[in-house]
Amino acid sequence: MSLRPVKQIIQTQATIEGAGVKLQRAFGFGKTKDFDPFLLLDDFRNDNPKDYLAGFPWHPHRGIETITYVLAGSVEHGDSLGNKGKMTAGDVQWMTAGSGILHQEMPKGDTQGRMHGFQLWANLPSALKMTDPRYQDIPSSAIPEVADDDGTRVRVICGEFWGKKGPVEGVAADPNYLDISVPPGQRKRLKVETTRNAFAYVFAGSGTFRDSSEPRAVLTEQVAMPDAPPVYDVRNHSLVLFDRGDEIRSHRYEHPSAAPPGYGRAE
Repeated sequence: MSLRPVKQIIQTQATIEGAGVKLQRAFGFGKTKDFDPFLLLDDFRNDNPKDYLAGFPWHPHRGIETITYVLAGSVEHGDSLGNKGKMTAGDVQWMTAGSGILHQEMPKGDTQGRMHGFQLWANLPSALKMTDPRYQDIPSSAIPEVADDDGTRVRVICGEFWGKKGPVEGVAADPNYLDISVPPGQRKRLKVETTRNAFAYVFAGSGTFRDSSEPRAVLTEQVAMPDAPPVYDVRNHSLVLFDRGDEIRSHRYEHPSAAPPGYGRAE
């Protein structure tokens, strides 16, 4: 076994998209080679309706796939082909834009005003960029969840993990997309295919991925202390990019008052 070293830890950047929606961008529109075939990851969690209700009016997509995962609130969507739908907490929509499509996404908060979720973009290979547009709308009830003896829970959105297969199929990138929750104080080792790019996005709790073989330095913004040791601690809004190997090791810190952690990982 070869544990994947941490290659880089990235903190999200505040961004405005659509008609003025305030969100956090983990990566996108720049250095995406290490995330190939993924192009962008946006975290649109927000508890202030004024920051998101304007939504994402009609806009085009072509040659990519967009993956939307809703945790709280709802998103109503429609497209130029006449398709309409609504995503609620726990639902996933995998849209293949292919040759081109116009669509809109209009978020609405839950009774507490929360609109939480993520959108990931995947590049289509050149041979499939002109394929017909299509949707896979996956309700929360169709996403399998598996638990380990230590309390670790995994929702398998796409790909296979711990004997469960996700409901999203026929995706060009053939990724594993997992929502992983590790209990406080637990250490967990997770298998990853060596040939795949891998990253984890932390959206609750805090911990570390430092226990890996041949750890590499992580660039930080500690300009005042250029000789400071690498920082491997992660928290809400941290994206962890891994180097090659066939396992990832994580350790969730003991924070009894914190919400259960989530590690949304794509390979």
